[in-house]
Amino acid sequence: TKHCICTVEILDAKTKDKLCFLDKVEPNATIGDIKCMFHKSREYDLRLTLHSKGKSLKDEDVLQHLPVGTTATFYFRDLGAQISWVTVFLTEYGGPLLLYLMFYFRVPFIYAPKYDFTTSKHWVVHLACMCHSFHYLKRLLETLFVHRFSHGTMPLRNIFKNCTYYWGFAAWMAYYINHPLYTPPTIYGEQQVRIALIIFLFCQVGNFSIHIALRNLRPPGSKTRKIPYPTKNPFTWIFLLVSCPNYTYELGSWFGFTLMTQCLPVAFFTAVGFIQMTVWAKGKHRSYLKEFRDYPPLRSPILPFVL
Repeated sequence: TKHCICTVEILDAKTKDKLCFLDKVEPNATIGDIKCMFHKSREYDLRLTLHSKGKSLKDEDVLQHLPVGTTATFYFRDLGAQISWVTVFLTEYGGPLLLYLMFYFRVPFIYAPKYDFTTSKHWVVHLACMCHSFHYLKRLLETLFVHRFSHGTMPLRNIFKNCTYYWGFAAWMAYYINHPLYTPPTIYGEQQVRIALIIFLFCQVGNFSIHIALRNLRPPGSKTRKIPYPTKNPFTWIFLLVSCPNYTYELGSWFGFTLMTQCLPVAFFTAVGFIQMTVWAKGKHRSYLKEFRDYPPLRSPILPFVL
């Protein structure tokens, strides 16, 4: 039912103090419109809810469709200084690419002076550098040309946490893989490296295929969510069994890189990444189940039939 909303009041979610009173607001105004009236500057992002600890309202929510009376009361929560997702991804992915290459070329002050700008005698070290560089170049290009973000920004403080994670692990891995005393896999030798390379490349193509499928699922400028299904691309058929195959392929890529280099820091990075991606995948899986009643029941969050 349509009802005429004339006034909107906004309270602080913590103190319940009245922050703003808007008069003569049109009933077809959206939450985004209310935010603009309340806060002209976009240096800081803000969240409006119907309850002090309630779920955030979407910018496209319309006043007359919300459970409010003639005076709508919203609670304000300041999200603090924000930064765009594109900037975050370019920063956290560009760092590992450059850092790894510094260790690969053995720039001064990393290893002993006699090794400055020398190259490794092991071909697997050069292969690992190509794979690592390819992975992060792919991520950078996907950020610029493939990904569509449902939320335009994230808290500024998160970029320091994310960069510490990606840059720190990249430096740790690169130090040992490119170390003058590094020894390549010896148990299965070249056969192990070749199998690892096949796994790595297969999963990189798979990961890219999933990102393309997810991009095509959401038209430009739209925030509409749909159930992802397999396409004609065989790499997307894993959607039959997994809700977040992009994480499945990402895990497979780092497993291949671990097998290729047989390096403990890489294995640790893979394990930590697996834990984090599992958390993300479970959250995404739960939101799919909650939002779509006809969601395929056979799917697991990240690993088919297991997890």
